[in-house]
Amino acid sequence: MPPDYDVMNTGLLLYLPYRYLEERVLEALREQGYPITASQARVFQRIGPHGSRLVDLAAATSLTKQSVGFLVDQLETAGYVTREPDARDARARLVTITPTGRTLVEEGARIGAEVEREWADLLGADDLAQMRRALARLSEHTDRHPDRA
Repeated sequence: MPPDYDVMNTGLLLYLPYRYLEERVLEALREQGYPITASQARVFQRIGPHGSRLVDLAAATSLTKQSVGFLVDQLETAGYVTREPDARDARARLVTITPTGRTLVEEGARIGAEVEREWADLLGADDLAQMRRALARLSEHTDRHPDRA
């Protein structure tokens, strides 16, 4: 029996397309030689443009600092990130994206755009744009870590 989408809660209805998008992006990245797991990607995508501290990544991903440290170790071994001294605090280190990591970001964005074009074909460009506007407004009120998307 297929799921009844009309009775699903809104959170699940938001999650299912996200999960589809994430799976498509990660699968395509792996096929192109960029092995990355969903857990690594969830940390990776929250790294700010000028780097992020582990404690901030932990808060943004709702993971422990130890878990984020473990995932950052894996991302660093893969060559996607590096740890650098934080100019604002000599005791802290920033996780920053390497050139290889930037390529990963660009390729992930390209694949994500492909999926969004498919969604525009399915829903219509106007409906997709309206949905994006509504989600952006909702995010303004629900994003607990707006400093990093």
